[in-house]
Amino acid sequence: MPFSEDTLDFLALNRVMNSREWFREHRAEYEKLVVEPLAELVEDLAPAMAEIDPAIVCLPRVGKSISRIWRDTRRGRELPIYRDVMWITLLREKYAGLPSYWFEFSPRALRWGCGWYQTPPEVMGAARELILSGDQHWLRAREAAGNRRFVLENELYKRTRHPYSPAEERMWLDQKSLCLTHNEEGISLLYSPELAERVAEDFRAVAPVYDFFMRAWERAPKETMRR
Repeated sequence: MPFSEDTLDFLALNRVMNSREWFREHRAEYEKLVVEPLAELVEDLAPAMAEIDPAIVCLPRVGKSISRIWRDTRRGRELPIYRDVMWITLLREKYAGLPSYWFEFSPRALRWGCGWYQTPPEVMGAARELILSGDQHWLRAREAAGNRRFVLENELYKRTRHPYSPAEERMWLDQKSLCLTHNEEGISLLYSPELAERVAEDFRAVAPVYDFFMRAWERAPKETMRR
């Protein structure tokens, strides 16, 4: 089943209602309008993921590749119970500090990309070493990242730690975390039958960036990395 305007309407209303009772009464709508389209997208993207990395896991279930709509309110009881943002995460293993491919939508935005929400410091250190050494994985990633459809999430240290490196390298070296993102203009593609094909095409295009991220992860010391 494809996404529709009803999908976004449900997410927005569910967040406004902010009621477990209301959600239980409308659980069937959630499954039909939100979970089923996300599961279908995971299945449609699975062949492209297998080309990029056969070890990437694509499980079209909530709590696996599909995000949960409810929050863990133990971390902030003042927050709404439910999100109006949903996403899928495609990676080898959860809680291991690995990079992922991801897709996210809400009533306000549609975007997808590759990287980390928060890169482990050990991996950032390894990535910087690869960049400074001119590693071939980095060089291929830099070329692929030049695709104008993607931008590097811009969370930089206030003062550069690499003043003598070329500007293009500093943009990566000074990042606190690494994530390459495409921000779609408008929401209309969410309803298109071409959505999965378009996302898969973009995921393939930045596969060298994923390879660079994996290379950094492989070189990072695991004994100090949080799981």
